[in-house]
Amino acid sequence: MAKAAKDKAATPDLAEMRKRIDEVDRQIQSLINERARYAQQVGISKGALAAVDYYRPEREAEVLRAVLERNEGPLRNEEMLRLFREIMSACLAQQEPLKIAYLGPEGTFTQTAVYRHFGHSVRGLPFSSIDEVFQEVESGAADFGVVPIENSTEGTVNHTLDLFLTSPLKIGGEIELRIEQNLIGMMASLEKIERICAHEQSLAQCRGWLREYLPHVDLVGVSSNASGARRARDESGTAAIGGEAAAEVYGLRVLVNNIEDRSDNSTRFLVVGRELLSASGDDKTTVLASTSDTADGAGILHALLQPFANFGINMTRIESRPSRRKNWDYVFFFDLDGHAAEAPLADALKELEEISSLYRVLGAYPKAVK
Repeated sequence: MAKAAKDKAATPDLAEMRKRIDEVDRQIQSLINERARYAQQVGISKGALAAVDYYRPEREAEVLRAVLERNEGPLRNEEMLRLFREIMSACLAQQEPLKIAYLGPEGTFTQTAVYRHFGHSVRGLPFSSIDEVFQEVESGAADFGVVPIENSTEGTVNHTLDLFLTSPLKIGGEIELRIEQNLIGMMASLEKIERICAHEQSLAQCRGWLREYLPHVDLVGVSSNASGARRARDESGTAAIGGEAAAEVYGLRVLVNNIEDRSDNSTRFLVVGRELLSASGDDKTTVLASTSDTADGAGILHALLQPFANFGINMTRIESRPSRRKNWDYVFFFDLDGHAAEAPLADALKELEEISSLYRVLGAYPKAVK
């Protein structure tokens, strides 16, 4: 009896716990509104500007890094970052929601990347091609755009790189998204599947699973996973591959979760805008460069890399694409640690520019906060 009484005394009173939770909720709500009022005052101090002029990605990155440093649990870092992104998104939208163009249609992983980076208090504008996303941002009809640049399994999205050869847009951020590919459809069992419609990238990321479990099903490449999901909704015997968002948007069942061949399957997206950003304290710079037409072909890449070696610059990625100036002439894209305006990277880039016939800083932006 004494032990039972002691255990009862040690058990928190449920009514009391709920009372404390209610009080914490009131404090949280009050503090969020206080933050929103400060955001309003910042807007007033800047005057009558467009929403894009209030949004500072470098400042947002600093705030999110501080969130990670302060987090002591029990909420995971991912959940805490998501909460703060939504708070900042809602506060910014008091002025006017940002307009974000992205590679659509609705239900794609690119839309998920938009919400991961900007929060849900934005106006998403889906477009059917990467070219259209660039055009909308260039014209000012959209404040920013989000486009895929590389997948950890299937590599670079070359079309995105090629657009930077002629576009004036700048890279203003990056988003890394874990890609969970699901088999989705209207049918109740796998035996009813006659064909699977999905983007070629998704089919490639799941080829091992499809070969093992559905070897006799026709695989049909389509323009996007969302297009495949629409067909799965409308066509008997058709299934699709996509995320949970696509299943929700098009009213489909998730037949099998996580059919991607690699558990670390991820896609990196770029945020494109019209301005270069100032430093945030933990940045990445992307540049394109090519040597002069008279340079020795055998030593072109070595010459371009030498400034990075001279100043101890860490290069995280390199890609080459045809320059479109003449046959067998190439432009190189470099991702570099650091901000283009800060030493030692600024010194290395100055040296690179001096030996290049084509040179441009495509963006200096905060590394993905995760």
